[in-house]
Amino acid sequence: MRTRRKLTAIFAGLAAAAATVVAGGTTPATASGPALLPLSITNNTGRADAVYLYVLGVNLSTGRLGYVNAGGTFTAWSGGGNPPTPAPDVSIAGPGNGGTTTIQVPRNISGRVYFSMGRRLNFFLTPDGLVQPAPWAAGDSNRDILFDWSEFTYNDAGLWLNSSQVDMFAIPHTVSVTTGSGAVNSTGTLTANGRENVINGIKAQAGWGGSVYARSDGTVLRVLAPGKAADAGQLSSTYLDPYISSAWNAYTGKVLTVVPFADQPNTRYFGRTSGNVMNFTNSAGQQVASFTKPSSANVWGCDGALAAPNDQVVGPISRTLCAALNRGTLGTVDTQPSTNAADFYKSNPTNQYARLVHANMADGKAYAFAFDDVGNFESLVNDGSPRAAGITLNSFTGGGTPPPPPGNRIISNWNGKCVDVPAQNFSDGVHLQTYGCNDTVAQSWNYTGGTLRTQNNMCMDVAWGSTDNGATIQIATCSGNPAQQFVLSAAGDLLNPQANKCVDIQGWNGNDGAALVLWDCTGGANQKWHRG
Repeated sequence: MRTRRKLTAIFAGLAAAAATVVAGGTTPATASGPALLPLSITNNTGRADAVYLYVLGVNLSTGRLGYVNAGGTFTAWSGGGNPPTPAPDVSIAGPGNGGTTTIQVPRNISGRVYFSMGRRLNFFLTPDGLVQPAPWAAGDSNRDILFDWSEFTYNDAGLWLNSSQVDMFAIPHTVSVTTGSGAVNSTGTLTANGRENVINGIKAQAGWGGSVYARSDGTVLRVLAPGKAADAGQLSSTYLDPYISSAWNAYTGKVLTVVPFADQPNTRYFGRTSGNVMNFTNSAGQQVASFTKPSSANVWGCDGALAAPNDQVVGPISRTLCAALNRGTLGTVDTQPSTNAADFYKSNPTNQYARLVHANMADGKAYAFAFDDVGNFESLVNDGSPRAAGITLNSFTGGGTPPPPPGNRIISNWNGKCVDVPAQNFSDGVHLQTYGCNDTVAQSWNYTGGTLRTQNNMCMDVAWGSTDNGATIQIATCSGNPAQQFVLSAAGDLLNPQANKCVDIQGWNGNDGAALVLWDCTGGANQKWHRG
């Protein structure tokens, strides 16, 4: 399980976080991405403000904290004092509205890309490192600046780039990666009017209005995540306590099963509550972990009683508990993690911030709390051999889903219709169809490692791994199964090598909604496809 914790004020956790970015702890011996990765920042905000960019982080080779200039040179910070002293201005001039600025990011860096609008950010140095903006704190000099950030790691194992709402929700932005195969994967895009929907939705929740911070000119600068709002006195510090107690006490009379690794379904831990403590045993009955009932602050921060060490037992259980408490499924869903988003945020009280942020993302994915990656609900793009990366600053009043990049659609040579996920329903087992090409995410496919993946990382799949004629072509959670391997040949055949059969438009149906099935390759036009 890869985890991407929120970063501390001086990047103290970056080196440890970077060590966990590859499942299983292995790192390729040789680099597969370029020494300098182009990162393009595009300004589609519609605003006239000047944009300032910063690439800050830790050099994974040396452990030194520093910054990167536009050409890709890393420089370690020097100096600093107590009290903290102002850092030198290392901003990079960003793009005007409608423009793009490209920065080179060197390999073996993990950190943040900041972007501010209208004013430069203020950073400070201590003898130990960098003090970053903390606009939720009283007296922070960046409080009235409109800014946001994305987090990244780029090393020999590839690129991980995610938008982050762990601390606050401010500037709508999309993150993207151009993969080694040339496909473009993206996430983090808001729905139309998504920013206003989050702001107004938070204001409508009793006791949450103080989470929204506006500048004196009326510009809403940010919505604070609940932990930060509570720290600032803008949300009750015990807000979530009634639900936490109810969920914790539910396991005095029943067992909680935690299956922390999706690829290891037989690794299970079993929790029961005694008093305020939940004890976990393994399949052999040995006690392996204990957790005291957490406070609201512990749940918001996924720390304290829910601290997650970087190990293979306590940490994974803790991450699972934290995600379940934030999503409101602990106590009602007894095998965790729950991956059915329809069950999330139904507890009373619940994490309204995470609920609203996820609800207003085009693909439903966000990093609304520290372990929002449990179950793969995070706004993350990743590739082992990236060609380029991107951050697009989006409209504050618009939104909507960007069209798939050229080459990401699979189009029938026969009738010009596209392979489509019906009604953009990306659930396991949804049958694929052909439909008039319409530039939506329902028709955007990324070719990765021999699989065809939707924008939210579901795989094209032959139902039940069948090799029979007429077997349904569907989407399913990517598992590495041979039923999810497809090859688009130079002749236009979309072939499943396991069955040695082709994706076929069933019954030569030329209408929208025609089903896709597996069939003997006949060379017929209803089995011919191209990327477009």
